[in-house]
Parts: sequence; structure tokens; C-alpha cells
Amino acid sequence: MPLFANPDAHATLLSALELQISQSFGDSKPDVIVGLDARGFLFGPGLALRLGVPFAAVRKQGKLPGPCVTAEYIKEYGKDLFQMQQDAIKEGQKVLIVDDIIATGGSAAAAADLVHQLKGQVIGYLFILEIPGLNGREKLSAPTTILIENP
Repeated sequence: MPLFANPDAHATLLSALELQISQSFGDSKPDVIVGLDARGFLFGPGLALRLGVPFAAVRKQGKLPGPCVTAEYIKEYGKDLFQMQQDAIKEGQKVLIVDDIIATGGSAAAAADLVHQLKGQVIGYLFILEIPGLNGREKLSAPTTILIENP
């Protein structure tokens, strides 16, 4: 991935994401950043560090240790399961879900289901890009921000 081979470009991406969060939420920043398997892991932890909040991982079934909650989602070629550790989110915490791309919205909606199972509050979604024409945003129940809009 050329972006991650260039520290300046990587830092610029994190700065742009941080600015987007500041503009969207002001002083009401998230309590937790949740990143989706797998590319949400590439920038989610760095973003959480910049904001001074924890990072929580959403992974495919069987990849996380300890007790987990599970949610099913539909992919282009079938169903899959996401999991999150039961202690990743505390009741009432404000959560921002991040990933690189939104397509159909199924995986992001499943991540929100996991947050809700843990009694967290999804305050928004943040993606770098959107695949146009798949209407993924329509499946999401909180404000959705796309960093780079496709004209």
C-alpha cells in the first residue's frame, strides 16, 4: 500500500480524518474509535491515539480472544460474522465507526449492531471513500462522513 510506505502521506490522512471528526462533532468527540477488519485497523488505532481515546477492533468470527458478541452481515457472495470483545465498549460510550471504504454498508451496520449489543451509542461513521451506486449510507443509522467524495 503506497500510502503507508510514505509517512508524510499517512500523517496527512490521519490529520484529515482528525479534522473531519473535529468539524463533525466539535467538543463532543467519540469515547471510542471502532475499526473494521481489516483495513479499518490500518488507520483506526492512529486516529484513536491522536484523539486520546481507546480503539476497539471488529473482527471476523474466531479471531478475537475471550468472550465476544457476534453480528451477522451479508456480503456480495454470502453471509459472514463479525465479533467484538464483550469488554470493548462500556455502557453509554459514544462510538465512531471507521473503515476505509463503504460499499453496501452491511459490514458497518453489523459493527453498529455489536456496539448496540454492548449498550454503546454510535454517534457516526467515517470512511475514506465510497463506492457510488450501492447506497451503503442508507443502511446506517447515524451521520456518515466520506472523506473523499466522488464527484
